[in-house]
Amino acid sequence: MDAIGWLRAAVLGANDGIVSTASLVLGVASANALHENILLTGIAGLVAGAMSMATGEYVSVSSQADTEKAALAQEKAEIHTDYQSEHRELTAIYVKRGLDVPLAREVAEKLMQHDALGAHARDELGITETTTARPLQAALASASSFAAGAALPLAVVVLAPARHLIPLVAVAAFVSLMILGGLAAKTGGANVFTGVARVAFWSALAMGVTAGIGAMFAALA
Repeated sequence: MDAIGWLRAAVLGANDGIVSTASLVLGVASANALHENILLTGIAGLVAGAMSMATGEYVSVSSQADTEKAALAQEKAEIHTDYQSEHRELTAIYVKRGLDVPLAREVAEKLMQHDALGAHARDELGITETTTARPLQAALASASSFAAGAALPLAVVVLAPARHLIPLVAVAAFVSLMILGGLAAKTGGANVFTGVARVAFWSALAMGVTAGIGAMFAALA
């Protein structure tokens, strides 16, 4: 489940990278900007977007980490001041999971003797080594996935002839986004067609609106 969560996060980050960078490129290209300016705008969008994703993810996960630390500190104090109450609390958790009372009491006692805080962190708070918040790792993953997605429309800008740049960027981005939408839906157990249709609609809307604004500025120039 943890691997699936990371995969979905990576897909969503790449999706954001494609949508934002392709829309930015299409908007500037529709305003009749020079090829060099279009490429520079796309690169700036990639860097700014990746840093924004990293910053937002770092702040968010750091807040989660602070919450986890506070909860662990409180749990440690409660174990120290009222061991028996915490033992009963852990016993009740195991009873709810299907153990009979004597066995649940024995399991709780053994686990608390071995690592009382670890047992409560895992079974009461839901905090484990694999799920604990890691701000730097989350920030790097978000920035990397965004940059990977943004690299696609940038590659098209570099390779495509100037006269075909707008349709090629739009088609490449649109097809990639539909594939990612289907992958995200499949990994989440949702309907693949619905996921593809949802991504296709909103992505086309984002790119279309941005390109329209760029064309409007070109007409007014």
